[in-house]
Amino acid sequence: MKSKNTKKEKVGLLGIWLDTYWAQFAYGFNKSCQMIFNCKRLRKMEPLLRLGSIVLLIIGGHFVYGQSLQVHNLKCEGQINPSNILINNPQFSWTYIGNEQSPQQGGYRIMMATSIERLKYPDLWDSGPTSSSQSKKIEYLGEPLQPKQKVYWKVTVWGNNRGVAHSEPSWFEMGELTNPIEPFQPHVFKRSDDGVTRIEIDGKDTGRIFEGIGAVSAGASTDLLYDYENPFQSQILDYLFKPKFGAGFQHLKVEMGGGENSTCGSEPSHAITKSELKNPVSRGYEFWFMKEARKRNPNIILEYLPWSFPGWLKPNIYTQESADYFVAFLDVAKKQWGLDIDWVAAAENENGTNRDWLVNNMRPTLDAKGYKNVKIQGPDDNSGDWQIFEELEKDLGFEEVIEAVGYHYVTGREFNENMVDGRGRPTTKKAKASGTPLWASEDWSWTGKDWGGAGALNLARLYNKFYIRDKITKTLIWAPIGSIYESVTWDKAGAMKANSPWSGYYEVWPTIWATAHTTQFANPHNWQYLDGGCGLFDATTYKGSCVTLKEKNSSNWSMIICTEEPEKMEVNIRKGLANKIVHVWKSDENNQFVQQESIHPKKRMFTIELDPKCIYSLTTTTGQQKGQYEIPEETTFPFPYKEDYEDREVGDLPKYHSDQTGSFEISKREDGTNCLKQINPEQGYDWMRVYRRSNIKPNTLIGDINWKDFTCSVDAFIEGGNVELGGRVKGSYLKGYRFILEKSGRWKIVFDKKTLAEGRIDDFDGEIWHNIKLQFIGKDIRAYLDGEFITKLSDESRSGYVLLGSSYNTNRFDNLVISD
Repeated sequence: MKSKNTKKEKVGLLGIWLDTYWAQFAYGFNKSCQMIFNCKRLRKMEPLLRLGSIVLLIIGGHFVYGQSLQVHNLKCEGQINPSNILINNPQFSWTYIGNEQSPQQGGYRIMMATSIERLKYPDLWDSGPTSSSQSKKIEYLGEPLQPKQKVYWKVTVWGNNRGVAHSEPSWFEMGELTNPIEPFQPHVFKRSDDGVTRIEIDGKDTGRIFEGIGAVSAGASTDLLYDYENPFQSQILDYLFKPKFGAGFQHLKVEMGGGENSTCGSEPSHAITKSELKNPVSRGYEFWFMKEARKRNPNIILEYLPWSFPGWLKPNIYTQESADYFVAFLDVAKKQWGLDIDWVAAAENENGTNRDWLVNNMRPTLDAKGYKNVKIQGPDDNSGDWQIFEELEKDLGFEEVIEAVGYHYVTGREFNENMVDGRGRPTTKKAKASGTPLWASEDWSWTGKDWGGAGALNLARLYNKFYIRDKITKTLIWAPIGSIYESVTWDKAGAMKANSPWSGYYEVWPTIWATAHTTQFANPHNWQYLDGGCGLFDATTYKGSCVTLKEKNSSNWSMIICTEEPEKMEVNIRKGLANKIVHVWKSDENNQFVQQESIHPKKRMFTIELDPKCIYSLTTTTGQQKGQYEIPEETTFPFPYKEDYEDREVGDLPKYHSDQTGSFEISKREDGTNCLKQINPEQGYDWMRVYRRSNIKPNTLIGDINWKDFTCSVDAFIEGGNVELGGRVKGSYLKGYRFILEKSGRWKIVFDKKTLAEGRIDDFDGEIWHNIKLQFIGKDIRAYLDGEFITKLSDESRSGYVLLGSSYNTNRFDNLVISD
């Protein structure tokens, strides 16, 4: 029997129909008008036809010129808002209506929930952003649907050349399913009538091998750490990687830079041109970072993954040349840094991979070039719901190549205290049954400064949840450290903070110690989970949990416990596990990683009372510590400031600069002195080009977000295109006042996308160095070229960084001066 729709739902359905009708009508009417306008005999009717077009489109709510993307006609099993769906995995479709910029769909995201309100953080299914033009026969991959259940859903679509549209909510209702799929039920510990949770741990128990906790250095998130001086730089690295001292990250994945913005900035490529493949170049800081990590932990597991690619690999990044490009990164690591990298995520970050390329190009190239020991992990995607196992099951060649499977944001992106209970993208039964190592290959992405909310306590809960629910044995977080300028995209993300290299100041955040509660008590590959000791205190939430691990070659064991409510726990130790002193470490909101009074089991049993909203580690091992150094006082960026680029070697990164797009490195001038050069010859293959806006041109930031009244100047040589000097710039997207000078002598002053003044210099010599200067005093902005006044304008009084920008040419800069 068909259910009655609420008034709100009826209005929504009517809106969907009207929007669809008018969007299609407008598009067709516009095309018809264009055909008429192109006919000479009817061109005199153009004013009347255009007026009619405008009137009709206003009525429909759409304008012909500037038509936005649309997504309508959401259907389940070919019907709009159907009831009595009798299959467990129905199929869905919709209509995409493009525009001239994006005539085709470039990607989609499906969200399904038990109420309209929960669509913000879907509790049934969230496909994640999916780079696909498919809009029909998309099978349901969410939580098992229940008889008579009503499901609300909506779709977000992206155009193939950017642009986004969101559908109105739709819905469908399930009928009486004959064979409903049983939802996953996590193991819940037994609780006695007196409220005591009883856990029995057994050395003969089965469980997966622990593979570690790690972090992803990518998106330029480690940028400013490279500029710290010792001893402070070394101290920070100890907190990150030194075993039994701080976080002790056991796996480090780094970005293989491509020269385009990859989140908080850009990282340079080891081969910016095809010719450099023969002699790849060590650029950026990721090789240095891996070297420092392995210096502190010789057993750390190393991996790499690309976000963007240099322009010469466009338009197809899955070719033999790209396989050679991937292997060239390994050459730099091994031959120039003495590093053996363990894993490659042979994919494009969060955009999947290519089966034929992996099997026919990537794996054979690795083997042929001496890297048989480098394993391939994939797909490192942000969507897909572990569907790669559907392919691996039918394709032995593909299965042999993929040695671990990793997905991003397995827990979802609900950044609050309920994040741990979000559905996200749980592993499937087929994934768990495969025996393939399962990884959360990038997760969390929050500020390590917080204890509650999505912060440190939440992360410890996620580490436990991923094994209890998903049998995931390795979790990587983004990012190990927040070393980027304030106001740059995701500037607060990271397990700790270090963005003041001029002062040496850094902050050790609670997330370092939340991670230590696992990494200081179990080592990758040498410890395994004991499934009987892994579970929840309450079946309704993952906020209270416990996992137990055993050292493979000894009887030592460790427990990592997270609480939501006060708990009294009785632990019975079976044979095969050490019956000796149990050392206890605790973290709460006010104090992290504090050793408690040890426990002496009696008759292989002990009881412990646990406080709410805490993390505990119980272990029979020793040697754990809370590392500590004296941290210097924070100071602001030095002002006035001068930079002549003489204190770094050619090819190195410039001090205190933060590339947002493009690649800037130390180079030589004609007179033998150093300067700064933009080296990317063309725009690269942009990461997430369908979903996110491009940062249009190479630029690098330096300075202080609070600078307001100041003068900045720089010498520039224009090899081609244009150069620019900016001031009062905020964030990653060129939002500030910028003096742009072309090689022809044309100039303009812009703010964001608005031109404030422009002109041309007579008899301009584009073959010599020129000095560009901007002066900011209150609302007044003055521009100078070679000491001569150019223009004055008045605008808002803002604050922000200094910026150096360039077209995709090898333009150079020198003698940067920032003063009163």
